[in-house]
Amino acid sequence: MPILSVKNKILFPIILGFVLLGFSCNQSKSETNNEKNAALLNYDSQNSVTNENKPIVVGANQIELYLSLISGKKVGIVANQTSVIFTNTESQNTYTHLVDSLLSLNVNVTKVFAPEHGFRGTADAGELIKDGIDTKTSLPIISLYGNNKKPSIDQLKNIDIVIFDIQDVGARFYTYISTLHYVMEACAEVNIELIILDRPNPNGHYVDGPVLEMAHKSFVGMHPIPVVHGMSIGEYAQMINGEGWLENSVRCKLNIIPVKYYKRNLAYSLPIKPSPNLPNNAAINLYPSLCFFEGTNVNAGRGTSKQFQIFGSPYLDKTVFEFKYIPHPNEGAKNPKHNGVLCYGMDLSEQASLSHLDLNFLIVAYQNTIDKPKFFNDFFTKLAGNTTLQKQIENGMRFNEIKAGWQKDLEQFKKMRQPYLLYD
Repeated sequence: MPILSVKNKILFPIILGFVLLGFSCNQSKSETNNEKNAALLNYDSQNSVTNENKPIVVGANQIELYLSLISGKKVGIVANQTSVIFTNTESQNTYTHLVDSLLSLNVNVTKVFAPEHGFRGTADAGELIKDGIDTKTSLPIISLYGNNKKPSIDQLKNIDIVIFDIQDVGARFYTYISTLHYVMEACAEVNIELIILDRPNPNGHYVDGPVLEMAHKSFVGMHPIPVVHGMSIGEYAQMINGEGWLENSVRCKLNIIPVKYYKRNLAYSLPIKPSPNLPNNAAINLYPSLCFFEGTNVNAGRGTSKQFQIFGSPYLDKTVFEFKYIPHPNEGAKNPKHNGVLCYGMDLSEQASLSHLDLNFLIVAYQNTIDKPKFFNDFFTKLAGNTTLQKQIENGMRFNEIKAGWQKDLEQFKKMRQPYLLYD
């Protein structure tokens, strides 16, 4: 079992904290629009949970638990723009980057490994990330989303210990958990300890969706888990180890610094965008449901200010969908789908927060496309993790009928994950 805490051996005059904000999606601005959407989708929304407990403390903020483990060692860090230590308990907007903080404490950080979107989190989804030098710290940046997705033996030379600290959003196809897999595998192969500084999962309050069939394994789905797994990065790492999912069933030496005062049913508002196209709570909450559009000819809001909060296409029936918009290049979408073309669809930005995976958006779009044979593309099977879902939608199955087919696998998954959970 991983070590979850250590004695506080080093004292230092830094006061650190974190403020948890309630989940707010500004749901009251357009009741009329919501009613239209509900009628079209037969939509049954649920209210988000309100956090009334103590402000949580993320793993990175508990420096007293891991500073002694890395002092005097050569440290590699897997990080991006979300890897921060909060410095003001009254505001989640005040923070320093983990790398900068550890360097200021004379920790010998030798190398940074960057996931999809890069170390500073500005690259497009799927954009090749190149190795480089961080201009602020002069540290070498090794890409884990370029020519190699797994740290090589050579890249891990002269590293004594690795820290993994990246904010996840709890969806199988969000690639940070795939990066976690490969980092764990590489560390296990060269017997390097991996410290995981855990963070809450903003979609950790539910488990839903089809379980991946391993015949369709890819970087957007590496393990037999549902679309929404309901686990933190630390919990997920324990599952990867415990289920023997690393190559040759090697086991990574894990040391997890868990989140204080966290329960998975707490609504959790991210203070920093986890990636360019997830700008706010609404996008993060809708992402597991709307990401399926990435495998279709429908735009999911890339190239707008409402990424993963709207969807639309020039192929959707404009007599059915009154909402319209035109995607244009912007941060995280240099060439968005249907760039410069008028799209018809739906605005979901003011919908109530979801506590389930909702395929009604996908189904209603398919039912009202003017070119059904061109609706799906090959990427859809990778996102779904099976070939069944596309066939079910094409055959006109209703969402409740499709969802009923997931339940047995979901129950088995929940039993499998139980030993690895760190939070209630």
